[in-house]
Amino acid sequence: MSATRKSPVSFEVNVHRLPRKGMPVEINADENQRRALAAEHDLLSVERYVAAMTVRPWKADGVRIIGKVEADITQSCVVTLEPVTTHIEEEVSATLVPEGSRLARNDIDGGEFVLDAEGPDMPEPFQGSIIDVGALAEEFFALGIDPYPRKPGAVIDAPDAGDDAPKEAGPLYEGLRKLGQKS
Repeated sequence: MSATRKSPVSFEVNVHRLPRKGMPVEINADENQRRALAAEHDLLSVERYVAAMTVRPWKADGVRIIGKVEADITQSCVVTLEPVTTHIEEEVSATLVPEGSRLARNDIDGGEFVLDAEGPDMPEPFQGSIIDVGALAEEFFALGIDPYPRKPGAVIDAPDAGDDAPKEAGPLYEGLRKLGQKS
């Protein structure tokens, strides 16, 4: 999780005060937050942003966050620059542990370290007792944004391959042709 800037949809949780059964968190972004999200992610607009998550204690000192982020956004088409509306629906799933926790260490002495690409991610470390679940939800929102949105039916007219071919042979072509004849 990035700690360099504060998320427009920030929602901080004290991990030491979490109930055993977990704490539900719902973020329904207001107009100012949606405008800030749009500016942050180079979007024309964010019409709707809702994050519904549950934050629960995990093992001895970790935190497990599961839920969903949904949003309706408008981007510029990469071909026509016309507005393209998109619906985003991303599952949120993360495990966080305090920095220095034995659960976050991945150093193995004298053995192999095996990672399953389809398995759960390694726990991410956090500092202090406060985590920003809003910033985490924003990260999953960003993963759902299409980096190359295209309006249905928009196409790029590619020039024919024959258009780029030279009409006459130039000096370079003639020199290469002569080299080819020598061998």
